[in-house]
Amino acid sequence: MFQLKRILFPADFSERCRRASPYVEALANHFHAELILLYVVEPPSYNALLDDSHGTHPDFETFFGDGLKRLNVKRLIEHGEAASKIVHCAAHHQADLIMIPTQGMGIYRRMILGSTTAKVLHDADCPVWTGVHLESPPQPSHTHYERICCAVDLKPQSLKALEWAHRFAEEYGAELTLVHAGQSDRAARALAKLQKEVGSNAKVRIRNGEATAVVASLTEKLHPDLLVIGRGEESGILGRLDANAYSIIRQSNCPVVSV
Repeated sequence: MFQLKRILFPADFSERCRRASPYVEALANHFHAELILLYVVEPPSYNALLDDSHGTHPDFETFFGDGLKRLNVKRLIEHGEAASKIVHCAAHHQADLIMIPTQGMGIYRRMILGSTTAKVLHDADCPVWTGVHLESPPQPSHTHYERICCAVDLKPQSLKALEWAHRFAEEYGAELTLVHAGQSDRAARALAKLQKEVGSNAKVRIRNGEATAVVASLTEKLHPDLLVIGRGEESGILGRLDANAYSIIRQSNCPVVSV
């Protein structure tokens, strides 16, 4: 049975944070998960005004409204560098998912993720949810998962990504489509083997071309409610997030879970 027991939502009280909150609330409510709201007070930057660095932050309840009252919520405040505190908190509390909105609005949203989000994607052990296009988020009650895409490159992380996507799709009764960029005949055999290992019977879409462009084109056509991709197994200097995954997240027209 697929479960999300703990969801970590780093709250910086920005507008993009507010726009991500309906997705967070909907998942926490569906899985009866403990929702950990984390606010990180970072050291002031060189150019920051002293008054800004010591100002008061908004109250959780005031910012998020009545939606949180129905959930099991833990509120945490930490001091330090945001990304490292988020990763540490997720590990310490054994979070099953980190949900963090990406930075960048308007024409810039396809260019940057924000340094905190990028670091969390590189360093976190658990799956990470990101959302670029959150200009018009739905109400939590209208957040549905009817179509899910899983983009795989047949590297080792593909198995975990497909397994997560398959189980999540089963939980919601959603249609799952497997997306791959490569040679059709060779890829079809490899994807069939991958699906057999997971127990999945997803539809398969294979197209030649550069991975980012193929995934962007197919997801634009399929209109998924969620895209699932894989991250590398190893952390370190290069991190878990390769260039293709980074580009896919930036350009996705729906939220992305990186497993």
